[in-house]
Amino acid sequence: MSTLYEYFYAGGPYFMFPSLLILIVIIILIVKGFLNLKKEDPKTLSLISSIGLFALIWGVFGQLLGLFQAFDYIQISGEVPATVLAGGLKVSMISTIFGVIIFLISRLGIISLTWFKNKQQ
Repeated sequence: MSTLYEYFYAGGPYFMFPSLLILIVIIILIVKGFLNLKKEDPKTLSLISSIGLFALIWGVFGQLLGLFQAFDYIQISGEVPATVLAGGLKVSMISTIFGVIIFLISRLGIISLTWFKNKQQ
């Protein structure tokens, strides 16, 4: 469990904490959608979809900013060993991976809600 905690902070708190809040909002919306299965509410599905896509783009944006900053440091320092570069690239992908996971959870929620709504009809 401590490894997840370390990855969370390595991914950058400015991107990981908002992503975590987005994940919580998506889970709440999915639960709300399951509680209101009998009501037709396309706004919930659309909102889950939009927020999930935002989480994906937010993660990619975090990676791009991290890479930009890393390349600045590489330019200043000159030569960088391949192992250090590989480690930096690995860390830069953490926010993107978390964004993709959130996006997949939102998509699975939408698929599940749509399937259960169609099953009830």
